[in-house]
Amino acid sequence: MKVMRLLSSLKHDESERGIFHLGRALAKNGHTSIIVSSADDDNDLVKRLERDGNIYHQLHMYKKSWLSILQVAPLRHLIEQYNPDIIHVHSRTPAWILHLALRRARVKHRPKLVSTMYGFYSINKYSQALLDVDTIITVSDSVTNYLRKGLHREEIDPKSIKRIYRGVDTRRYPYRHNPSVYWLRRTFAEYPELEHKKWLVFPTIIGNEYGQEWLIDILGNLQEQFPNIHAIIMDEDHRDGDVAHEDFRQRTNTLGLAERITYVGRKRNDMREWLSAANIVMALANQPESIGINALQAIHLGTPVIGWDQAAFSEILQPLYPQGLVKKYNAQALCKVVKSQLESVTRPEMTDKFTMRQMIKETIEVYQGLYEALQKEQKALLDAHSLQRSKKHLKVANSPFIDTHDKRTINTKINLLKKPPKITGDSVANIEQTANDKAVVTNKSKMDKSKTEHDYKQ
Repeated sequence: MKVMRLLSSLKHDESERGIFHLGRALAKNGHTSIIVSSADDDNDLVKRLERDGNIYHQLHMYKKSWLSILQVAPLRHLIEQYNPDIIHVHSRTPAWILHLALRRARVKHRPKLVSTMYGFYSINKYSQALLDVDTIITVSDSVTNYLRKGLHREEIDPKSIKRIYRGVDTRRYPYRHNPSVYWLRRTFAEYPELEHKKWLVFPTIIGNEYGQEWLIDILGNLQEQFPNIHAIIMDEDHRDGDVAHEDFRQRTNTLGLAERITYVGRKRNDMREWLSAANIVMALANQPESIGINALQAIHLGTPVIGWDQAAFSEILQPLYPQGLVKKYNAQALCKVVKSQLESVTRPEMTDKFTMRQMIKETIEVYQGLYEALQKEQKALLDAHSLQRSKKHLKVANSPFIDTHDKRTINTKINLLKKPPKITGDSVANIEQTANDKAVVTNKSKMDKSKTEHDYKQ
């Protein structure tokens, strides 16, 4: 089975898309994994892919860029070169490039198409390319429900939809992982205000949709009961021109809460340590979340998570840590749940749900099902072709047979069909003259022969 996957970039880590784990699993099981993205060939992520047995090609299919149209012909060439059985697109721009490339592609068979919807994309013309596939993979039930409603509203034929939750690599995020002493010492040296504090980790950047303003309500209402409460935000301490960031900073300064907040930056490779060291991980997105990968990672590490009872957070916390669900969307209900958790710590139990292994298994099952359907279609076409040829041979066999090699039979039939020539007076005279001429020639030949024999004897 040959699987080609198309991505705009490799910057999204494997926790969301499973690019590296899925490629490794395909190669390990004897399949061919081909990945097409915009990353340079000398990129560390590309080297990692190739080391795992993937075939990598660089095509610049940037999101929402008209220059991506220039990659139609190169992509068509790659499809003709590898003739993949499955093509999996992970975003909308590569999906459009794929559909344009397949229009004139000279392939033995048309590949089966798979797309993944990672969020609540608008059901419009731009998203149409993700919908015109054989199977759509959604990352949560909330995305599935949103998609079905959108397809019904736009009167689009329902597609084959398969929900596959994003998974966590339990080897990288083991249960009850503790940060090393070296990491803790380095962190306290860089951020001395964090020592001997209860950490509320906000594992995302500041933005209108991420809900950082709820931290102000928590800190303002609980600072007297919990003097050592402290919020940690995974973002820079300043961003020029960002209205949401500037508004949050001004509000915290005005309310005297700035000293209770630490910004540690967003480009970090030690997210696991922060999540495992946290007392509580906050999932406060104002808009419905489709994946909630940070909440998943924290749950698998055994760290309590508090989040709104909506979308992906609800789907994650309901089966794994219902104590962290905030039923009502208001500050009073949120502070009540945070207070309860700080007073009596109850950690999530170890779970085998929402794992990377399960995600890879279900994704390969989708590929395998489409591959088997493709094989059946090809077999049906071959059977139909064979049946057509058999009917043609039977038709020839039942038609009258004439031996073209028997010349006597043909000549006899031709002679029987010919009419006897009509004899006239002139015809009789011509015949008699011809006979006399033949007799004269014969007598002359006999005389010449006798003369030759006589001369020979002499």
